[in-house]
Amino acid sequence: MRIVYMGTPDFAVPALEKLAACAEHAVAGVFTQPDKPQGRKMILTPPDVKVCAQKLGIPVFQPASMKSEEALDSLKELNPDVIVVAAYGQILPKTVLDLPKYGCVNIHGSLLPKYRGAAPIQQAVLDGEAVTGVTTMLMDVGLDTGDILLTAETPIGENETAGELFDRLAILGGELIIETLDKLERGGITPVKQDESLATHTSKIDKSRCPLDFTKPAAQLHNQIRGLSPWPVATAQIGGRRLKIHSSRLSDLSGKPGTVLSVKPFVVACGEGALEITELQPEGKKRMTAEAYLLGHPLNIGDTI
Repeated sequence: MRIVYMGTPDFAVPALEKLAACAEHAVAGVFTQPDKPQGRKMILTPPDVKVCAQKLGIPVFQPASMKSEEALDSLKELNPDVIVVAAYGQILPKTVLDLPKYGCVNIHGSLLPKYRGAAPIQQAVLDGEAVTGVTTMLMDVGLDTGDILLTAETPIGENETAGELFDRLAILGGELIIETLDKLERGGITPVKQDESLATHTSKIDKSRCPLDFTKPAAQLHNQIRGLSPWPVATAQIGGRRLKIHSSRLSDLSGKPGTVLSVKPFVVACGEGALEITELQPEGKKRMTAEAYLLGHPLNIGDTI
């Protein structure tokens, strides 16, 4: 197939690499978001997909909107059999959706219809899901509402972070899109409509979700820490200092919520159960183990954090 690929962040890179390496397909062009200023110095930075495409020698297009005549003309010149989309970040108008022979195929980081929207991977971890996966679907004018083509499931580890899961699903998505396109071209897929009664939606993650409340169950806090790693990172007031909490484990101990139950390892009682904090980060400092932090900022068993 002749492919136009649309994607922006690192999640979309493995699929592009897989498609570019596949002899049965040719990536004619890549559409990605415009370069954006990043960091404290606001340096203009290209998206990960652009960097990858340039290394692969694939033409790159960065329209501000896919609704523009210029973007549509560029697509028509590329004449794709299919458009593959992964975390592109722009709404595709019907004129684009109807352009390729095989339609537009989206790689989505959940088992649709569950977790539609902007943050499916993080939300699955925040919710304590045991299983997730990747879905390929035919795009329509709705948000992740198109017919399902194929799915691939994977378990979520008890201590796995959203960042770690993100990386695994990106690779899984690359494998699944190859299988999807091969079967689509042979007529070997029957698209399945999504069951709207099972649909759930996610919204963008922001820093309002970061503070930990130790009156809540330990399992919920553990999922919060995992789901907010590597960004925006959970936070807690410990010993009068605001700290970022990068990783944790569930503990068998119990006690009054917010009470230090152990310092080696560092365990804090929660509303139900207790949480072992394993890695944290003081403001303006590097990430470190909880044990290393407590050497310079000691706490005692029985202290309230």
